[in-house]
Amino acid sequence: MRVRTLTGSLAAVLLASLPLLSGQAVAAAPPETTAHPLAAARVVTYDASGAAEFKSAVDRGAAIWNESVDGVELRPATTGQRANIRVLADNGWPRALPGSLGNGTVYIGRQAVNQGYDTVRISSHELGHILGLPDRKPGPCSSLMSGSSAGVSCTNPYPNAAEKAEVEDNFSATSRASVPASRSVPVGD
Repeated sequence: MRVRTLTGSLAAVLLASLPLLSGQAVAAAPPETTAHPLAAARVVTYDASGAAEFKSAVDRGAAIWNESVDGVELRPATTGQRANIRVLADNGWPRALPGSLGNGTVYIGRQAVNQGYDTVRISSHELGHILGLPDRKPGPCSSLMSGSSAGVSCTNPYPNAAEKAEVEDNFSATSRASVPASRSVPVGD
């Protein structure tokens, strides 16, 4: 869990303000340059109870996103908690049905798995759609969002630098207002 505090900055402001209350003029303390308070990561929960044999792949895909970005944290939903993301296994092709940013349904389709595609790459890729990323086809294996166009031999489940930056931007405080409220078009593979 990431914990960020304002303690140093707040203390400097309070100490600099106290002499002014007594009528004395003092020089302001220099601003801190080593630590900047950052916004906490937005927590997005997921429910992989319907992911059947792919549950561990979904958990690994979520962990990869958590290792890769700071602006959002994917956590398993607790018992009785309504999850932002529902993950299901079915016999079709993998796909995501994004709602508003950080919400939607992911299908881990057995069709792609039966053709030899990597389950962790599929999970990470489909979660990427819920985090606001589009497919980027055709594309190289180094691009997570290239999906199936990278071929069956591609097992890379990690987003590249551009994909990480786009998710960070999607979840930054300054761009949240500009994110569309919902998307109704299914995003495959």
